[in-house]
Amino acid sequence: MNRLENKVAVVLGGAKGIGLAISQRFANEAATTWFTSRRDEELAAASSKMSGTFRPLRADVSQQTELTRIMQTISASTDQIDVLVINAGMADYATIDEINPSHFDQIFDINVRAPVFALQAALPLLKPGASVVLIGSIADVIGTPGYGVYGASKAALRSFARTWTRELSTRGIRVNVVAPGPVDTDMMAAASDEMRAEIIKAIPLGRMGKPEEIANVALFLASDESRYIAGAEICIDGGLTQV
Repeated sequence: MNRLENKVAVVLGGAKGIGLAISQRFANEAATTWFTSRRDEELAAASSKMSGTFRPLRADVSQQTELTRIMQTISASTDQIDVLVINAGMADYATIDEINPSHFDQIFDINVRAPVFALQAALPLLKPGASVVLIGSIADVIGTPGYGVYGASKAALRSFARTWTRELSTRGIRVNVVAPGPVDTDMMAAASDEMRAEIIKAIPLGRMGKPEEIANVALFLASDESRYIAGAEICIDGGLTQV
């Protein structure tokens, strides 16, 4: 059974890593899937790996005018969005001694400000029954040296999910958070063998997650199977923050 048949999905930051896995899964589940990236080459590479009905869009989701353009483009072909996944984000290392305004502003602009205005731009197209999935991180509940601003940005996103659930429940729109732990993406592949070993040692299941496993949970939250789940955060971390 195709769990997203006749649905329209939008994945902001959906051309690589976790975002690409989500885009692929949604398209495979019969959703018309729009996905974004700032880079044409990433969109082309992602499109070559996808099947089903998909629509790549080049856009910088950190810019409010670009978010407006994305929604105008989508509304030209459909009058509704059934699933909105906000995945675009960034992390950068800086200890409290090293944090400067540029570091802080860049992370909060992409990880916090952009999701706020992305959801705002999408609201006219989100109909009763729509699902909003925010890609957070277990960094919102753990302290990782050098990633304080990143963790705070993900904690802010988690807080917004609670508020937006209250505000949008009367419109029949659900908001939930997927919080991955360490995932074996290109970023993790660049880590040293020693660092990877230390990370894996801390995970009860003894391995990193796979992008496809994050996509599985995003699919569940996007589908009607989760229609009584709202305001929740689902951690996918092999037990790292749970035991």
